[in-house]
Amino acid sequence: MDNPAEVREFLMSRRAKVTPEQVGLPAGTGRRVAGLRRSEVAMLADVSIEYYSKLERGGIAGVSAAVLDAVARALQLDDTERSHLFDLARAADGIPVSGRPRRRSSKSPAARPSLHWALEAFTNGVAVVRNAQSDVIAFNALGRAFYSPMIGGGGRTPNFARFQFLDPASHDFYPDWDLFADMCVAIMRAEAGRDPHNRALQDLVGELSTQSDTFRHLWGARNVRTHGAGTKRFRHPVVGDITLAYEEFAITAEPGHVMLVYTAEPGSPSAERLQLLGSWAADRTTTRQTITRES
Repeated sequence: MDNPAEVREFLMSRRAKVTPEQVGLPAGTGRRVAGLRRSEVAMLADVSIEYYSKLERGGIAGVSAAVLDAVARALQLDDTERSHLFDLARAADGIPVSGRPRRRSSKSPAARPSLHWALEAFTNGVAVVRNAQSDVIAFNALGRAFYSPMIGGGGRTPNFARFQFLDPASHDFYPDWDLFADMCVAIMRAEAGRDPHNRALQDLVGELSTQSDTFRHLWGARNVRTHGAGTKRFRHPVVGDITLAYEEFAITAEPGHVMLVYTAEPGSPSAERLQLLGSWAADRTTTRQTITRES
């Protein structure tokens, strides 16, 4: 990733989103910019216009945390956007986000038995592990059944972003497709800021940019977000419409990897459908095992 360009486009896009009225300034007349002027951001951040202009040109290396905080406040950045700005500054300084080089192990965490034991402990919910480039590297039993539209016939490692933008089945699976698409790209951009040297993520961005106009447009918006927690709607080909709450957990043993757990409100129609999906998955497993023994 071109760090100065990333800094420049991010700051410009955030500045364009803040109106003078939002920060208590008069709008005036003859404005040629959609949001704040550079001079207004500089005034709000208590730095010179020359200094802020240098930052917006991408010259963010060596900038103090106090100045970054002031700029974040002036641009009314949320927590995720503020973290992204700090990540870009660390990358400019050549400092890994974690304060130490990320561990580049040749062995996939999916090969670690204890990870699978942990996933399978979630018997009433969907549990999966993804890496920074949205590859889903491990599922529990219910997760494999739930994400069967994404897994398909197997082969290539399932990837949330490829499924979202390159597989027509995603439009059926995600009733709120536009919302999911925006979330997917914003999470990827935040990951790119945390680890700008992730070649696999860079390759994925290039692949999707050439094959999806929607992805290319959303990537250019420079929005960032974390997954965190919330509620999502799905339309599963086996059990129909289902609403699940999700929680995201960082896997500290594997920087860049997270576990996503989806559960349904107890006693709700979605909980019944999730249980039905579990029964369907168990029946399929039993059938496969029977066929294997008889063959």
